[in-house]
Amino acid sequence: MVETFDPNHWHWWILSVGFLILELFVTGTFFLWLSVAAGLVGLLLFLFEITSQVQLLLFGVGAIVSMVITRTYLSKNPVRSDHPQLNVRGMEYVGRTFLVQEAIVNGLGRIHVGDGSWRVEGPDCPEGTQVRVIAVEGARLKVELINSQPEN
Repeated sequence: MVETFDPNHWHWWILSVGFLILELFVTGTFFLWLSVAAGLVGLLLFLFEITSQVQLLLFGVGAIVSMVITRTYLSKNPVRSDHPQLNVRGMEYVGRTFLVQEAIVNGLGRIHVGDGSWRVEGPDCPEGTQVRVIAVEGARLKVELINSQPEN
């Protein structure tokens, strides 16, 4: 005697809550879409008699549709941050002045920053020249000259 599993609305709602709990522990929003889809299938199953094949189809379609709707909304209405450069390394140095640690030759050199040094790109100048950071490009700072003579 073989019995098949025929999920009811409680199974879908429990699955929905399980996906929500997973969403709390995993970064991204992947499980959120699955949770929404499972909850909707549970609601439809509570209201109507639906076969298990249609339930699975609705779950898959619901997950994809909820993801597409949310991604479309977020692309048109991006989340604004009070600190847009929070995780951009080196942005805190823009506008500050530093001394050239290694002469800038052919547009490349090093400056001393705190207890370390950064690769810089800017006009050629000797060691000891004072420069101002004007931009950050990846792991390299762009600088401009403040004075043309090195400090002694």
